[in-house]
Amino acid sequence: MKILFATAPGYGLTLPLIPLVWAARAAGHEVLLATTSEMTDVCVRAGLPVVDVFPQRDVWGDLMAVVSGKTDPATDLPEEYRLAGKSGNPFGMFTVTMTEGTIEAGRAFGADFIVYTSDHAAGMLAAAALGVPSLEVGNRVSWSARDADWLAEHDVFGEDELDDLMRVKLGIGDSRPAVVARVDPRAPSMGGLEADEPDARDGVPWWPMRFVPFNGGTAIPDWALRRADRPRVAVTLGTVVPALSGTTNLTVVVEALGGMDADVVLAAGTTDLTALGTLPANVRSVGFLPLSAFLPTCDAIVHHGGSGTTAAPLFYGVPQLVLPAFADNPMSAKRVTDRGVGLTQDPATAEVDGVRALVRRLLDEDGFRVAAAEVAAEMATQPSPSSVLERALSSI
Repeated sequence: MKILFATAPGYGLTLPLIPLVWAARAAGHEVLLATTSEMTDVCVRAGLPVVDVFPQRDVWGDLMAVVSGKTDPATDLPEEYRLAGKSGNPFGMFTVTMTEGTIEAGRAFGADFIVYTSDHAAGMLAAAALGVPSLEVGNRVSWSARDADWLAEHDVFGEDELDDLMRVKLGIGDSRPAVVARVDPRAPSMGGLEADEPDARDGVPWWPMRFVPFNGGTAIPDWALRRADRPRVAVTLGTVVPALSGTTNLTVVVEALGGMDADVVLAAGTTDLTALGTLPANVRSVGFLPLSAFLPTCDAIVHHGGSGTTAAPLFYGVPQLVLPAFADNPMSAKRVTDRGVGLTQDPATAEVDGVRALVRRLLDEDGFRVAAAEVAAEMATQPSPSSVLERALSSI
């Protein structure tokens, strides 16, 4: 079978889907991943066949420029972006730029089945346009399209005026995707499912699925395989926060942890760390090192609340301190604190002594480790991506 996977062009929007793509390929299916911008190269490095559905521009870079206020979509960007600006939905930029290319890729590929994420309307519209069965997959630990508060803010099909505009522009009409099921990848005690349940909108079944972290491949350094002789604390602010907000939060965290008897691993990707000055002796700066390479030997993690970054330590049973930045980061932080797997602090008011005290609590108080281990055990019993895919295909 030929399966098209459609994702938006951000790390946290695409990488959670990669284990499902691998599962399809390992089962002998032909796969193609439709995305754009930096995710094209990232997914190629993950060993996948990828098509760039909007090579004309760096859509993700344009979105970051708009969100940061550096660009006005009404005057500085092409017509497609002005349509998105009118909708008030930043992700609408993906809808207006990626939908046509995703449909064309699926048609040229001869897709028999489409898998798309809940936050990627281009994938949903492609499934509707091509008239093939589809699977909708949640990619966040913070929210799901089955949540009551989400349903209260969306119409019966979760579409908006921008989706309607694309339906008219591309001749899709009122066709709806033939959705086999929708998938919630959260642990039951963090908003996920104990068992199947029908969607309140249209009766399509929701299925649980185990979140399997993928952060990229790497040559794992020897130290990452071994526990340190003192607590090890990971630090990351992801890829978006440093680009939009700078390294102020990192400065506070690094100073706080530099004053502790701990082995600190700073995974800051390509972020310019010049503003941090000379790092404390106990801080190891590793650039871009996938979290899954060293989280298994960590005792805590400090991060920004990105969905994938929140879910990965849950998988490994690692307590976490969340400094939520924007978007759904505060929702992730609330999930963490409500479940007791970690703590949160408003980054705008974060101070060295306060951050140090919170991390100390994560390391010293058994309750956080116990709760994190419980969630990891929950996740281990959920259906694997491969079993979910097999179930979806067998129900066509």
